[in-house]
Amino acid sequence: MEHTVRPPAVSGLFYPAERDVLQQQVAGYLDQAGTQETPPPKALIAPHAGYPFSGAVAGEAYAPVRAIADRITRVILLGPSHRVPFLGVAASRAEFFATPMGNVRVDQGTQAELVAQRSDVVYRDDAHKREHGLEVHLPFLQALLDDFSVVPLVVGEASPEDVGTLLDSLWGGPETLIAISSDLSHFMDYDSAVRRDRSTSEAIENLAYEEVRDGDACGRHPINGLLWLARQKGLEGRILDRRNSADAGASKDSVVGYGAYVFN
Repeated sequence: MEHTVRPPAVSGLFYPAERDVLQQQVAGYLDQAGTQETPPPKALIAPHAGYPFSGAVAGEAYAPVRAIADRITRVILLGPSHRVPFLGVAASRAEFFATPMGNVRVDQGTQAELVAQRSDVVYRDDAHKREHGLEVHLPFLQALLDDFSVVPLVVGEASPEDVGTLLDSLWGGPETLIAISSDLSHFMDYDSAVRRDRSTSEAIENLAYEEVRDGDACGRHPINGLLWLARQKGLEGRILDRRNSADAGASKDSVVGYGAYVFN
């Protein structure tokens, strides 16, 4: 039977197109992470830029998952829409999302339930077709997990409460990991970006979704939904890393910020 596969949109651009090279690069980011004493997270926030710029920060967010990798069978993956503006949340009809490391199975049963039960969740493959925000997380998940499925959701304009209640319905138990894809500030000078990203990181650690505003993080809608729910559930947020593109060798005149955060 023919299966619907969403092909990679940014393979060879944001990350290596060669399987072996990609596996080695992701393994390197995970091995270099300094988070051995971090408790395994229920949820995390990691960036989604090109790996030369944000891969090491993403590795910091994902490395603590190693301790619970054998029990995770489902990943709820949310990120912003960079190319298609819309209201609500976009599900995908694809049965698999492909990367050079293989195909990741989409939990279509869960997506169908969301579309049937919530008016703010709809199938929009146009929102997924060229979107990089979710795709760049998949190789990290493939490196860490064996048999797992993903619920890939692109978030448009949505309130913290709407995203939070959506996440709550998908929370599950120890088998489910919540992963939020977001960078921080965009195109500020180095010193201004450091100040703004520090403030945003403090808000994230304090679960202060009211303080993460437009321009603070491209994925502020999914971030704020997680923070809203984390506050409801009494979780604690912790920052593991914060850097920007200039720290990876780009110009200091116009930088993009990246942060790694976990929630327990």
